[in-house]
This record gives sequence, C-alpha cells and structure tokens, in this order.
Amino acid sequence: MTGDVGRAEEILRAAAGGRVRSRFPLASLTTFRIGGPAALYLEAESDADLVAAGQASATTGLPVLVLGKGSNVLIADAGFAGIVLRLGKPFRWAAREGHELVAGGAMPLPALSGVALLHRLAGLEFGVAIPATLGGAVRMNAGAHDRSVSNVLTAIEVFALPEGVRRWVPSQEARFAYRTSELGDETVVIGARVSLSPGEPEAIRALMDEAREWRRRTQPLAQPNCGSVFKNPPGDHAARLVEAVGAKGMRVGGVEVSTKHANFIVADRGARAEDVANLVHQLQTRVAEEFGVALETEVRFVGEFQDATTG
Repeated sequence: MTGDVGRAEEILRAAAGGRVRSRFPLASLTTFRIGGPAALYLEAESDADLVAAGQASATTGLPVLVLGKGSNVLIADAGFAGIVLRLGKPFRWAAREGHELVAGGAMPLPALSGVALLHRLAGLEFGVAIPATLGGAVRMNAGAHDRSVSNVLTAIEVFALPEGVRRWVPSQEARFAYRTSELGDETVVIGARVSLSPGEPEAIRALMDEAREWRRRTQPLAQPNCGSVFKNPPGDHAARLVEAVGAKGMRVGGVEVSTKHANFIVADRGARAEDVANLVHQLQTRVAEEFGVALETEVRFVGEFQDATTG
C-alpha cells in the first residue's frame, strides 16, 4: 500500500503541486471531530485536480472519498487509506436563472437557502437547518421538516472520476430514496440546479427562522456529533425506539447517546471512532431484540472498524 500511496502522490502533485497533503488529519473536517488521517488529501480547485485524482485512483487502486461539511461521516481511528477530496472555493458559487438556482457542489446548503431568500424564491427554507454542502446534500438526499433535496432538484452536474469528464444529468438518474441516492462513489457532485417558486420574503424568512429554532431546541448543537445516527424506520422514529429501550444517556468510552435527542451521539474530547461504532452496535442490538427492528445507519462509516457489521 505504501508504494501505491507514493505513486498516487506523484500523480496528484504533477497537477496540484504543494497543495497535496499526506497523512492529513481529518478529524477537524468532520462535525464529530473524531478520526485519523487520510493517506492523501487534496482540496480540488479545478477539473484538472479532479482528473488527477481519478488517474491516481485508477493507476493505484486507492479508493477516493469526497468530503463536504463532514456532518454525516465517521472516520475510523486509523484514518482512511486512500485519497480524500474536498471541493475548494471555485466550486462554491450560486446564480439565479428565473425561478431556479444553480450552484456549485461546495456551496453550503444554509447559504444557498439565504440566496433563495435574497431572490424571493420559496421552497428551500428547510435547507437552513442542514449543515451540509450542496454536493453532500444531493448525494445523501438530505432533508428536514418533511422535505428533501430531491423535492426541489431538477438536474445534477457530476464529474466522473474514471472518465475525467463533467456532465449534467437529470435528477431522476440519481434514483433518490429516503436519505440515499445511487450516485456512485466515483462520481463527484460538482453542481446542481433547484427549481423554486416566487414567495414573499417575510414568509420565507419566517419558515427559515422556524427551522433554525427547531434545530436549536431539539438538537445538541453545543457538542460534537454527526447529525442523525440512524435512518427512521418506515412509520416510526429511530429516536423513539432508542429512548424506548432505555438507551438515552447510554455511554461507551468518550461518547454517549444525547439526552436531548436520542438519535444523536455526542462526543467528549478524546473520544474514539471505535467508541461510536461500539455504541451504535449496542443500540442496534437492543432495538432489534426489543422491537424486531433493524436500525440502519444514516452516518457513513469510513475506514476499518473492529466491528465490521456496524459499518
């Protein structure tokens, strides 16, 4: 693997020079503030950077991970033995085209909601409560308040790493479902188009304020966490099930189930990714034994964990 990393680094440096980092710590790039380093890290500033990443992966077999705001991911303590890409400032932009907004994949979803308000466009108010980039939100079909990104999405601009080309695809090609899409790991979401409707600024702002207040009131924002840990089972809520088995406040090592919202796990300083994996597995086991429900994780496990069944 060391030789593969060295060869991949050569390919990346030929395109991006000193911007390529090795053994780059990832914890600070995630909302959990947990996890080890990436073998290689690059903040992409151009298509040329993405082409190089695709070539490095194809040549060496190293996997590629695209990080946005890092709000739905848990990095293993040993890190990620591959290439981590993050879209840089050239991919953070937004423009209005009639009743649509077009934006880059690095555009934060809350900021894009603000752009919609500025242009008196309604329909994206829920996005103000989702700490994700547009690219990450599209990939996982992020949502809140009974709305999801797929409800307003009309087209996605993707960069296919194997082919080294960008193209627009209709949103239907992503085959969205609850908190998921079929966009492959070798596809980078570099932009998207959303269709909105004219609205009054006062009404739009009121819905945004309501979403912010709901998040502040119900979620443990003052403590590191990854957002919702589990997907809600059909017709039920993961938080209700976790609380029903008496697991609210349950602790493993440096992490515990939030006492404010049972579908959140919060981390103390020095917490380990394995603590999270262990706690997740215990919660899944308790709920399965008590209710016969298999809780599926919404958080993405990246890297190698001792309990492989959890991720």
